[in-house]
Amino acid sequence: MCGIVGVVSNAPVNQLIYDALLLLQHRGQDAAGIVTQQELKFFMHKAKGMVKDVFRTRNMRALPGSCGLGQVRYPTAGNAFSEEEAQPFYVNAPFGIVLVHNGNLTNAAPLRDEMVMTDHRHINTDSDSEVLLNVLAHELEKSTRGLPLKPEDVFAAVRSVHRRVKGSYAVISLIAGHGVLAFRDPYGIRPLCMGRNKDGAVMVASESVALEGTGYQFERNLAPGEAVFIDLKGNMQAMQCADNPQLFPCIFEFVYLARPDSVMDGISVYQARLNLGETLAKRVVSTVPPNEIDVIIPIPESSRPSATQLAHLLGIPYREGFVKNRYVGRTFIMPGQGVRKKSVRQKLNVIASEFKGRNVLLVDDSIVRGTTSREIVQMARDAGARKVYLASAAPPVRYPNVYGIDMPTSDELVAHNRTVEEIREIIGCDALIYQDVEGMKRAIGSLNKNLAGFVASCFDGVYVTGDITASDIARMNENRVGVEEGEEDTSRLALPNAEVA
Repeated sequence: MCGIVGVVSNAPVNQLIYDALLLLQHRGQDAAGIVTQQELKFFMHKAKGMVKDVFRTRNMRALPGSCGLGQVRYPTAGNAFSEEEAQPFYVNAPFGIVLVHNGNLTNAAPLRDEMVMTDHRHINTDSDSEVLLNVLAHELEKSTRGLPLKPEDVFAAVRSVHRRVKGSYAVISLIAGHGVLAFRDPYGIRPLCMGRNKDGAVMVASESVALEGTGYQFERNLAPGEAVFIDLKGNMQAMQCADNPQLFPCIFEFVYLARPDSVMDGISVYQARLNLGETLAKRVVSTVPPNEIDVIIPIPESSRPSATQLAHLLGIPYREGFVKNRYVGRTFIMPGQGVRKKSVRQKLNVIASEFKGRNVLLVDDSIVRGTTSREIVQMARDAGARKVYLASAAPPVRYPNVYGIDMPTSDELVAHNRTVEEIREIIGCDALIYQDVEGMKRAIGSLNKNLAGFVASCFDGVYVTGDITASDIARMNENRVGVEEGEEDTSRLALPNAEVA
């Protein structure tokens, strides 16, 4: 899961792309990169680290041009410790193409073999994004047959990409001397939207917040399977390039990943989280009588809307009981139990007066490993809580994700092959309340009736692309990006603040 942006303008775009990447920083903190084009030449700078650390004044001055791309990386495949795998990626033929990608290819391994053995293209890294770039380049070469590039050739190439590539992919690419191409996989798993500013410049980005925060007016989302080509004068052409497109966005975007001030596929992320709190209220009432709950406290940050709505509906006081240190990494992929436990204590501090002598209902957006939840429950007890109940705005996370979220392997998921009661005992709370899968889908899906459904594979084990087997999951787990002992964890799901870029 990454954040991507592309701009075609008549003014320098380096600062604009930098600002957009800051607004998308929550989607990836491992690495950042920008490429711009002036005349027929690309100028690129990319490195590991946060946007503000990767780009200094000298780097920005070396990025001239009025069109370009940017990406913030959250690694889910390949080598997280290699700067070579920071994006954008570049190939010099045909035309010269640079590409940024958000998602995860589920057939990257056989595609890599095809690229080498059949298409005779060289893949230099373990990144599936470089594979995707080379597939696109090969199909562009076939569609143009050595002739000048026309928009219909671009769309023919994307059509062929859809037939060859499986998985999730939102893509923005820049073709030297021609313009920007953006397209989305046939299920629309990863988000992509576009808009214009008052001068007619065009921006394509992962989330609407990147448009609105830089002075662009949101126009629309790209449809699943759709490709949009914007020439260097800002003229746009669009075409549906998939045989059977259906909109199945990733539901975890609404649960946790996206910023609450974004609107994705016609759904307000903030409203989605309010709705999750409403459906969660029914689950709480069936487990713990409201008169046995003195106060509702969110576990910061992205659970706040759900907790607010839950407290309102149950008529129970809502309080802030945890103060967050925003400069300590999240613990989702933190190595080693001891390191993880220490990090939770560094990241959150309790306001003891909100816990002492009370029955407290804690609300979190989701529970993955359970280690953090167990420590937070203990912190509440240490602060004097009589009873500690825990509610999750999402259902149990029981299955791996293969579409671009670095979920742990099944054995590391606290809910895998366990009952709710077994999970409660591990976490140590007095009652554990989960959202149910269908309730979650209804709560969010009610905000856009045009959706075919959701990718909710980490909750229900259904892989919408239909090409995932147990052996595929085992192979992907072997290649899963982790954090080495002693390394700083800067992935998206290790952020201290899910909602602030």
